[in-house]
This record gives sequence, C-alpha cells and structure tokens, in this order.
Amino acid sequence: MGMKVDFYRKVVVITGATGGIGRALAQRFARARSRLALIDLDEQQLASLSYRLEKMGVEARGYACDITDQNKIREIINVIIHHYGGIDVLINNAGITHRSLFVDTELDVFKQVMEVNYFGALNCTKCALESLIQRRGHIITMSSMAGFAPQFLRSGYSASKYALHGLFESLRTELARDSVKVMIVCPGFTATDMNRNALRGDGGVVASSFSLFGRIASPVEVAESIFKGAQHCKKLLVLSNVGKTARVAARLFPTYFERRIAKLLSVGDNNYYDCNMDSNERFASDSIQPPVDRTPRR
Repeated sequence: MGMKVDFYRKVVVITGATGGIGRALAQRFARARSRLALIDLDEQQLASLSYRLEKMGVEARGYACDITDQNKIREIINVIIHHYGGIDVLINNAGITHRSLFVDTELDVFKQVMEVNYFGALNCTKCALESLIQRRGHIITMSSMAGFAPQFLRSGYSASKYALHGLFESLRTELARDSVKVMIVCPGFTATDMNRNALRGDGGVVASSFSLFGRIASPVEVAESIFKGAQHCKKLLVLSNVGKTARVAARLFPTYFERRIAKLLSVGDNNYYDCNMDSNERFASDSIQPPVDRTPRR
C-alpha cells in the first residue's frame, strides 16, 4: 500500500460548500489543516461557515458565485489562485436534482440540472486545471448511483451524472502523465437538503418531502470516506452497499433491473411525487436478488 497523501496546508476548493456534504468536507479538511476556498451561492452561509472555520485556526475564505456562469467562475478561480498561490484539490460538490417523470419535465428543468451538475463541474475544472497540473493535484467530483444505474423520476439528474462519469473518466486518462488524480464519488442515501429541494417538472420545488428507507448516512460519514479515499488516491468511491448492489445488477442484469424498478415504482399519477424511496433503494431493500447465472462452466 502506498503512502497516504497529506493535505496539511494544501489549498482545497469546494463548490456547494454550505450544503450538508460540502460543509462536512470543509470541516474535515479543516481538521487536516488545509487552506480552504469555499464556493456557494449563499453569501451569508459562506460568511458564517468561513468564520467558524477560522475560529478553528484554519485559513478559510468564502466566494459567492454561480458555477454555471463561465466568466464569473473564471474570475473567482483566478482570485483564489492569486490569493493562495495555486489549487491542490478541487471538489466539484455542487448539485441539484429533480423528481418528475420525463413526460412531465419541461426542457428548461433538464437544462438547469445539466447546467449545475455537469457544466458547473466542467467550468470549475477547466478554470482550475492549469494550477492543478502545476501542483499535481486532485480533482474530486461528486456523482451518484444515478451515474451508473437507472433511476425512476430522475431522468435528467441521471443523465447529468452519467455525463460526469464520461467526462472525468476520460479526463483521468489524459491527466495520468501529469500525475493529477481524479476521483469520482458515488454516495448512498445521505441526510442532506438536496432531495428536499428537488425541482418539479415545471421548475418549482417539490412541496412534499419523502423518506428514504434503509440506512441513511450522515454528511460527516460521507466526508470522512471521501477524505480517506483522496488520501489513498482512489479512482471510484461507491459509498453504500445499495450502490454497490445496484452497480453490479445494472451491469450484469440490465433487463431484469429495469423491469424490477418499473414494477416496484409505478406508483400512479396521483401520488408519484410522494414516492417513498429512490429506485435503487427499493431494489436493494426489497431483498430480491438478481437471477443466478446457471450457464455451465467448463
């Protein structure tokens, strides 16, 4: 096993920094005495988080920015590089989701989800890449189980996560000679506000909350796993048994997997917004295993 990466005094940029996982990541890297540049839309929350981190004796600055604005994020990244001297770790954490059937989802919602989840990460990475190459840094991108397995009511979200896998897996091969590490993270179900703030098909916010069955991870647990994964230069981090099961099942038994989801999650037009769990969670929690391959082996 190789030596663990030491993030002491490393410059860590986190997008979506005031959300559950983003905040927990900031606190975890603060414990490692990293220097933090925090990006989010919420200027007030950024100021509060930066203040708390500085009380811990950590250098932390907040930058209010919409990561879908190419010119603004370029300006902010340049300001960060000028202030800190460079960037060692970029964590593409910002993201949004929707809960709506494809047929009910307006094109503007698909575009909005793709702009934040995919193009937001692309914008930040493009702007920070020169510094990351110079410092042989890390790119950490938050994906989801939706990035490798179909999800009910999440066609736009899933598309954005599949796109992230394609982009960052390809980028990893290009950056290998520059010693830049690229890790894609697929958390399981986590207690954050993202699902509570999911978009409807018409672009509004889903009024009703919904519960996720099975074990729900805390943002602190997820952040700790990400930190350790980065220390060991992991390429892919799948953070739940549900995710691991879904990944294998979707690859090996795609037809069964899709039919099972349709059967379990066709809850009707009147109450599909109150769907109690994500498609992959139902698949795993239902305790039904994929069909056994009984092909004779020689």
